Formats: sequence, C-alpha cells, structure tokens
Amino acid sequence: MTRVAVFGTGCWGTAFAAVLADTGSEVRMWGRRAELVDRINRVHVNGDYLPELLLPEAVSATTDPGEAADGADIVVLAVPSQTLRTNLTGWADVLPADAAVVSLMKGVELGTTKRMSEVIAEVGRVGMERIVVVSGPNLAREIAAKQPAASVVACIDESMAERVAMACAAPYFRPYTNTDVVGTELGGAVKNVIALAVGMAEGMGLGDNTKSTIITRGLAETLRLGVALGADPATFSGLAGVGDLIATCMSPLSRNHAFGVNLGRGMTVQEVGHARPGRRHADVPCPQGRDTMTLLSSDPYASSDPSASSDPLRNRPRVSRAVRTEHTTWRGFTRRLVSRMGSGRPGLRQGLARGPRRPRRRH
Repeated sequence: MTRVAVFGTGCWGTAFAAVLADTGSEVRMWGRRAELVDRINRVHVNGDYLPELLLPEAVSATTDPGEAADGADIVVLAVPSQTLRTNLTGWADVLPADAAVVSLMKGVELGTTKRMSEVIAEVGRVGMERIVVVSGPNLAREIAAKQPAASVVACIDESMAERVAMACAAPYFRPYTNTDVVGTELGGAVKNVIALAVGMAEGMGLGDNTKSTIITRGLAETLRLGVALGADPATFSGLAGVGDLIATCMSPLSRNHAFGVNLGRGMTVQEVGHARPGRRHADVPCPQGRDTMTLLSSDPYASSDPSASSDPLRNRPRVSRAVRTEHTTWRGFTRRLVSRMGSGRPGLRQGLARGPRRPRRRH
C-alpha cells in the first residue's frame, strides 16, 4: 500500500487526500490547528472547508510534520503558495529522501517570481526529478462530490510522474502524465490573473463577448510567455492550460473569479478579503483568496476603479495582420508546434491535419 503525507487541510488538499484514499493509499494529513485535526480523526470530516465530504477511513491527521511524513512514499504540499517558503523551511528535514514531492499549489512567489517547484527545490533541497506538479480544471467541491475530472501530473522524470498518477487514478479522477513542468505550472498560475479580469467584467455587467475576449487573448499571451520561458506550447491547449482556464474563469466555485466579481461590483480589495462566507461570490477568505489580495495590494498600478481595467483592452494598439497571423492564430500555433516537434518525424504535419487516431495517455 502506498503511504502518502498531505501537508495542508484546505479545500483542495482535503479533496485530493480523499482521491488518494479512494485509489487505495494510506493518507496522513498535516494540519496546524489541533481542533481541526481532532475532528478529522474522530468523525472523518473537515468541517471548516469541506463539511459535505466524508473522508475515507484510510485518511487520518496530525499536527506533527515528522509524524505525517514518516515512511511516506509521496509527500503532497497543499498550502497557500505565498506561505510555502516559510512552511517548507520547517519541513525540509522531515521529507523522506526518496519520496515524490507533489505540488498542488498554483502561483508564483512574490518577490522572487519563482514557480512553486523552484521553491520546493531550493528550500526543501529536493531534486527536480522528484518534484511532481498536479494541475488542471480541479474545482475541489466538484471532486469532493466525486464528479468526473481529469488533471495533468507533470515531472521531468516520466517514471516519477507515472508513480504519482497511479496513486491518484480514482474512478472519478483521471490523471494524464506530462514532462513539461514549466508549462503546467505557468498555466495554473497565470489563469488566476485572467479569471480575476473575467470576474471583474462580470461584476461590471459586461457580457459574454467581453469575457470570451479576455479568456482568448489571455490564453494567447500565456502561450507566448510559456514559450519564452521554455514551456511546450502544446501544454496550453490541454488540461493544464485552456482546461484550467475555462473552469477558473467561468465557474461560481472559482475563488479568483468570485474575487473579481466583487471587485467589479465596486468592493475594495480589503472588503473582498474580509467578505463574509456563505453568500454567492463572497466566500473568498481562503488560501487562494489571500494570495490574490496580497498580489493586488502589492501592485502599485492597481486601480480602485475596476472600469479603468478595461481601458488597456479598448485602447490597445492594433497589430498588423502579419503579426497577428503569425503569433495569435491557431494556424500560426500549429506551425510553431510542428516546427518544434517535427524534427526527425516525417508525416507529423499530415497527422496533425488528420487529427488524432486514438486517445493518447500522455497529455
């Protein structure tokens, strides 16, 4: 039986712990608050985050990081992205030397602009071949309800990615392995900013044309950023890219979308951060919400008037047709994809034109 440690008792950490247990793993969660840990052990319910989810018997909890990590084959990190460095400083010495270290976090560290895998490698002293990123359209409450979902499991070592994928391949949760860690992390981080913008548009009463424009142009810019940083452009057309982007931008369960809606309705960043849970678009005081509030509060160019945010889109200089065709259309994307992947693979262009012959395991 695979033994898994999950550091973090928030929504996604709790839901993923249930996925792991439903696949047959023994899961021990780490939590900071003794009363929450005690309730998980007594009644198998995380009443603070997912009260509707009855956790499997194979899930237990502790406040001791060493006890949680002891003997673990897989260590899952599910804490707010801006607290990872501080937390991991205290956990580095208890991480098993041969365990896969999985990041569920979606974000970029403020100040260093490092991705979460880079922070794990630096602070946790973990080799990149052991760091695995799980990212995709994974709204925690839907997964807790066992609604079908899929995700990318990325690691530069494909065998390590497959090891983690096997541990979370529940009947309702399908993992797809990938070796593009950079693209997988960037897709999960940048979509939060786009979801804020989409939420603000909705809060201002703007329609689907506006929202689809923001999503589409945001994806194009994310792809260009990813390619510049060494990501595989194909990643952004899959679950970790457009899949996660759609879910985060359109679902009322998305905290970043809800945050943006409240901003668009005229609330300040501080008011949204302290909004009372339980109302539509108000349940944002959460790890992702706090990260968002920190990001906005640290932006010297942030405006308290959401309507000002649409000005750059309205006033953006038009680009020439040549540039637009080369860099922002699907045809241009396909050409770049073929040029990157087609070396030594005759017939790839024809294969792309015909479409896939069968489903592929690799995402």
